Amino acid sequence: MTVEGGFPSESTPAATTTGRPSWINKAIVVAVAVVALVIAYLVLSAFLPRWWSIRVANLSDQAFSKGIFWGLVFGILSTLVPLLFFTAAWRVRKKRGGKVTAIVSIVLAVAAAVPNLLTLSIVLGSSNAAHAGERTLDTEAPGFRGATALGAIIAVVLFAALVFLIVRGRRRRAQKRSAAQAPSPQG
Repeated sequence: MTVEGGFPSESTPAATTTGRPSWINKAIVVAVAVVALVIAYLVLSAFLPRWWSIRVANLSDQAFSKGIFWGLVFGILSTLVPLLFFTAAWRVRKKRGGKVTAIVSIVLAVAAAVPNLLTLSIVLGSSNAAHAGERTLDTEAPGFRGATALGAIIAVVLFAALVFLIVRGRRRRAQKRSAAQAPSPQG
């Protein structure tokens, strides 16, 4: 019972121990999270392109052949693996326990795509860090950016061919099953 002699209404918002409504506390938490994300983005956008270009430069060792090799490796793997994870997430999303599996698959897909995303941040970025990364890749990892793009295209073509072969195989098996179940015409 309340002081007025009635029961507390369930429609009134619950006040916290500080006396503020709970929606204000949630708004404060969301605002702090957004500010933290913006600060993290600004710090990482100044750091990651430079860091990634130095890592690639160390792998390439100023050689065209190594730059092209590593570009193809990162381009193919960082495109094909995420596509396979996204496909797995799509296929299991409606099955029992599929939502958790789909979320894990999506997280793994994004993690596998990080090298391509970092290279893309260098290529398309307009920040000082992106320009510094571009210069590093140009001089110490020649051929890497173009080979990464070519590797991504190869991975998409491989994925499309794989999907085509799987779909065609399923259709053929379904046609064979339906032909085996259909009554044979007697004439």
